[in-house]
Amino acid sequence: MGGSTPVVGVLALQGDVREHRLMLESLGATVVEVRQPSQLDGLSGLVLPGGESSVMDKLTRIFGLREPLMALTTEGIPVLATCAGMILVAAELEDGIEGQQTLGGLDITVQRNAFGSQRESFDVSLDISGWDEPVEVSFIRAPVVTRVGEGVSVLASLPDQRVVAVENDTITALAFHPEVTGETRFHTHFLDRVARYASAQA
Repeated sequence: MGGSTPVVGVLALQGDVREHRLMLESLGATVVEVRQPSQLDGLSGLVLPGGESSVMDKLTRIFGLREPLMALTTEGIPVLATCAGMILVAAELEDGIEGQQTLGGLDITVQRNAFGSQRESFDVSLDISGWDEPVEVSFIRAPVVTRVGEGVSVLASLPDQRVVAVENDTITALAFHPEVTGETRFHTHFLDRVARYASAQA
């Protein structure tokens, strides 16, 4: 699957799957849309897209993906998690619906829908730690990080100091949607991690 090119999976149960796939392919990646556990085999990276986090949680259990995804997010495969994806990788969720679970993998606490309904969506220019130029991104019913745990670095905060982008050694989690505004640098950063991971596994 993909020959010598590292293969990236995009969880494709719900959400903005197409936007991530097209951006990754434009950057030279081989992409598989993941809807069943067997499609996780042989991946060197995983994208957890935006969508509705509670629906995605239920569907991962219905399709038998919850445990295999948990294994991947905790064993060191590079992960790019955007919006609802950030909620999925959080260790703790402040305000989930009854019974809602996360996959874990990133020692953060997240508040979902921190900005209200979709009508309160907005675009903003953000400074990213270690980057020379700001990024233009979209917030759509976005979460925020309310606790940053050990081993997690803050990449970006809003002017009011709410944390909206974090990462550890393997997972980059964003409250916003770079794929919507055509911002490629997060995906490029992710693919750099994928290439290193694939090389180490070879």
